Amino acid sequence: MTNSILGTLSPSVFLQNYWQKKPLLIRNAIPDFQSPLSANELAGLALEEDVESRIVLEKGQKQEEGPWQLKRGPFNEADFSRLPPSHWTLLVQAVDHWVPDVHSLLEHFDFLPSWRLEDIMISYATDGGSVGPHYDHFDVFLIQAEGKRRWQVGAVYDASSPKLEDTELHILSEFEVLEDYVLEPGDMLYLPPGVGHHGAAEGECMTISVGFRAPSHREILMQFTDFIADQLPESLRYSDPDQALPKQKGEIDEKALDRLQQILKEHIEDRSMLAEWFGEMMTQPKHEQPVEESWQSWENLTEEAEGVELVLNEGSRLAFREEKDTLMLFADGDSFECYSATSRQLAQELCQTSQLDSAQWSSIEDEEGKELLLKLINAGCIYPFFDEENDL
Repeated sequence: MTNSILGTLSPSVFLQNYWQKKPLLIRNAIPDFQSPLSANELAGLALEEDVESRIVLEKGQKQEEGPWQLKRGPFNEADFSRLPPSHWTLLVQAVDHWVPDVHSLLEHFDFLPSWRLEDIMISYATDGGSVGPHYDHFDVFLIQAEGKRRWQVGAVYDASSPKLEDTELHILSEFEVLEDYVLEPGDMLYLPPGVGHHGAAEGECMTISVGFRAPSHREILMQFTDFIADQLPESLRYSDPDQALPKQKGEIDEKALDRLQQILKEHIEDRSMLAEWFGEMMTQPKHEQPVEESWQSWENLTEEAEGVELVLNEGSRLAFREEKDTLMLFADGDSFECYSATSRQLAQELCQTSQLDSAQWSSIEDEEGKELLLKLINAGCIYPFFDEENDL
């Protein structure tokens, strides 16, 4: 683990007393922090077709536009030139997928399961720039990267809380300030789900938001039942060999509901199937991973990538689960069964460190391990890291 981003607080104390319970401000969480990219570089990402970006303006640019306008990217340079001098914010999602130095910030959060991480969003705001008072459905760590931002923290809000009308943004119309902080570079604010917050730039500033994946109960039920249904044959049907004479022919009696509940329990309580679905769902990448180059054979790989590391694609997600003599590796929404000791060790090492040095992979003799690495490389999950000296 790197130096704790929690300051003097231990990870266990944070998880016990703060995680999903109450906000926490940590001054100088990352000492001498330098932003991993500039405002101009962030704006450059917002020009790209594959990058998700938004601009929020507190006041509409046109007379017919009301307050709190939302514009979606990709943008062009003319879009930025037309923006007002203040009170607007640029937000770029999943910057960790595109910028390795941003991705490395995730190392600070290794006290949480890696499959819970969603992405790193970075925002740039002009003086007064804000997205309004709101709440999120997920945990978020807000790291101040450049300049100053005033954060006002409120109570816990939910779907029944009043919101402003005539805007796509979910802005709270009633917001009571309970805490008030000004964050400077390196400071960090943790907010649990549902906690209202309002951040406004004091001068130009940049803020890094580390968000966490939290599927809704609706998503869990819909997606898991779809996953089960896709694997069941049509021949499995509702049956009632214990049917007795009905008291009334149109009544759905308790016995019928008991049979239905038994069908549901039989499938929903299958923990192996639940684990397979959950692992694939929680490792679904936010963006499809590009495959720079594929290798058809192990010999070709070891010859061309001799002496280099295999590293995890910045946008890829890994997780694993052990069951008896098998380890199931989940990678970017797919699952791979690992039976041999070598393949299990490779899978766990990739999940733990996100890389394999040359000595760890190039000399393996286990065929299952070789096949696993080739599949991961050809799927774009991992890739040989060629530096300038070893570049092909």
